[in-house]
Amino acid sequence: MTERKKLSDSELTGTLKSLSGWSIRDGKLHKEFKFDNFVHAFGFMSKVALIAEKMNHHPDWSNVYNRVTIDLVTHDLGGISSFDVEFASRVQQLQP
Repeated sequence: MTERKKLSDSELTGTLKSLSGWSIRDGKLHKEFKFDNFVHAFGFMSKVALIAEKMNHHPDWSNVYNRVTIDLVTHDLGGISSFDVEFASRVQQLQP
């Protein structure tokens, strides 16, 4: 597992290149996912929940019908960390 380290602005810029569709919004790593319907969105959330439990790192997220929004930040480090990037990378692997 990745060491938890707050990332600098330049590290974040480089990291975003490898995370398709992710951006920085309100100081958090952010992405909105869209699915065909609620069942697919909820199934995705169930898979993400398993990642969160395994990593002991839980996202700020929401679901409205077929959309899931995920925001990641490492609160105790005061910003986006390498741990958030690892989480986002694992979530990205779930997408078809």
